[in-house]
Amino acid sequence: MLVFQTQNALQIELKKAQNQSKKIGFVPTMGALHRGHLSLLEQSISENEITVLSIFVNPTQFNNAEDLKKYPRTLEKDIALVQELNKNILIYAPTVTDIYKGNTISRSFDYDGLEHQMEGKHRPGHFDGVGTIVKKLFEIVEPTHAYFGEKDFQQLQIVKKLVVKHKIPVNVIPCEIYREPSGLAMSSRNERLSDNARNESKLIYKILLEAKDKFMLKSAKEVTEFVVREFKKHKNFTLEYFEIAEEETLLSCKRKTKNKKYRGFIAVFIEDIRLIDNISLK
Repeated sequence: MLVFQTQNALQIELKKAQNQSKKIGFVPTMGALHRGHLSLLEQSISENEITVLSIFVNPTQFNNAEDLKKYPRTLEKDIALVQELNKNILIYAPTVTDIYKGNTISRSFDYDGLEHQMEGKHRPGHFDGVGTIVKKLFEIVEPTHAYFGEKDFQQLQIVKKLVVKHKIPVNVIPCEIYREPSGLAMSSRNERLSDNARNESKLIYKILLEAKDKFMLKSAKEVTEFVVREFKKHKNFTLEYFEIAEEETLLSCKRKTKNKKYRGFIAVFIEDIRLIDNISLK
């Protein structure tokens, strides 16, 4: 198992693969790996000769300093988990200094308005931080394919837009949401939940499924009102937002149109831990 802490060392290793025109798959993460991350790695392994996993808690995408401080960091456990899956995966676990070279700030990005919806409204500057780190990582790794989970669907669309606008030669591959048996979307933040809260959090997916059924017959406004009412019944949850939006533009659905694809997006707090999820409303 090769673990690299500097981009120079990683690039020397990757140069061998690039010289042989081998396909490089890339899975960027912030660590605290779970089965969802492993499913991305498995897909990359099946589609590329080389797979690179990055583990880096990126400070520039946190608008809440306390959230950054509490974000789980489990590097040794992560490495052991990856080694069990496949010993040939290359792990890039850099320091903040290696990535930012003493200048830990975000650059500004224009994603044609995608950044102003949902997460962008509630986490100012978040997608500038995402764009900054993803662009840097793409430039370091130079992957053929990069794999992103649909749990962070807005981020996925942002990354796709970043690649197009900056002409980055990588194929962005969306991967289905990986869920716990209860239906809760797998997330590194789940590890911070108490057993009781983790069990309660299955409610999120349950309500999303009900919203999907209702969207077949009711308007976006009526479905949104239903979701708000349901969460008001459960005092341990604080609903930050539920929004039905068009998949490509992420603009809120005012009136359903047959030829458009819609998704329901949600952000919820329980035990002061913020969980997000989404569901296709086909």
